[in-house]
Amino acid sequence: MPELTGLLETALYVEDVARARPFYRDVLGLESLSESDDGTVFAVAGQQVLLVLGEAKARIPSVLPDGQTVPVVLDRSGPARGAGHVAFAITAAELDGWRRRLAEHGVAIEGQISWDRGGHSLYFRDPDGHLLELATPGVWEVY
Repeated sequence: MPELTGLLETALYVEDVARARPFYRDVLGLESLSESDDGTVFAVAGQQVLLVLGEAKARIPSVLPDGQTVPVVLDRSGPARGAGHVAFAITAAELDGWRRRLAEHGVAIEGQISWDRGGHSLYFRDPDGHLLELATPGVWEVY
């Protein structure tokens, strides 16, 4: 069987791109790779991509300059299924720093878990209600 080499990109759909963009840039410190009225592409740890898109953009195909078309992400049969979840990997040494950073930006921590394998997770929400997680090694067997 062919192997996967990683998770390259994840997409979250937001109600207001202009409101979401500063949260991911200023609170989480993600670097913007490209921005438009339709969404923002952020680099995560120089290895992955987070797409923060308006729902309308997710319902129309993207046409590239050479004419190739990327299929729609959400089909036209109904609404998006609600808020999503993304976990960002952090080191254990930075856990307290993230607690302080979230507090400085007025972001409430909704949950804190100490996992059996020794990892720790902080849970909080972005302005659109997506559940975000900061996770240290030891949360999963693979991390």
